[in-house]
Amino acid sequence: MDTEHQHPAIQLPEGSWWDWEVIAWDAGRLRLAAGHDLTYHHGLELVFGDPAFVSCPAMFHDPAFRPPTAEESMRVTRQLGEAPSVLVAFEADANGQEPVTCLIAAERLEIVHEKVLRY
Repeated sequence: MDTEHQHPAIQLPEGSWWDWEVIAWDAGRLRLAAGHDLTYHHGLELVFGDPAFVSCPAMFHDPAFRPPTAEESMRVTRQLGEAPSVLVAFEADANGQEPVTCLIAAERLEIVHEKVLRY
């Protein structure tokens, strides 16, 4: 079991990525959309291929991405039976008293930076 698997914090392109929302989630992918206001469009998507573990609210604000802790990596590795290829950790505002800690494990991560209209 590879508990030394390193997962750096993801780097987002420059932009105003305040509002976040899960816009699609099935066995093959999890898509998070981000923008400064998601009413009419978004400019960033994080597309997780083959998500194996997801712990995040459907909508959140102002995430602070960071490398997962050793404890988080070990917990997810134990649950999955192997270290994930991608493990993303962040704290976000989910309109509660305190930020929520979020973890997403997947086979792949694609960062899509383009304007997408929402109808």
